[in-house]
Amino acid sequence: MRYMFIIHADYAQGAPTPELMQAMHESAQREIAAGRMIFDGGLAPPAVVGKKLRVRGRKVMVMDGPYAETKEVIGGFAIFELPDFAAAEASARDFLALHTEHWPEWEGVMEIREVAGSQVQMIRGGPA
Repeated sequence: MRYMFIIHADYAQGAPTPELMQAMHESAQREIAAGRMIFDGGLAPPAVVGKKLRVRGRKVMVMDGPYAETKEVIGGFAIFELPDFAAAEASARDFLALHTEHWPEWEGVMEIREVAGSQVQMIRGGPA
């Protein structure tokens, strides 16, 4: 089963420490080598580049960033292939342990979501 991990944090906390970045890189390399991590990525702060598109009243509206009202942002994500939700939770706990070890002041949330079947994969004949 595939799971997406989404990390949320208060933007005011700043950038991760170099030690945390190194620990996350090493962890990602182990997870990729083990065949569990499929893809990951950090996201640039919303002030760098960003737009929001919203549908309201059957109209699409484009709002340019930066977003002063945004306090909590999605800092990054990863997609894992894991046997079940218990394994996903254990993996997410391990990842958050890196934060508590290398950036003790950090506070945030890790969201775990099961990935539904991909229409692109079904069209291309891959696994759903």
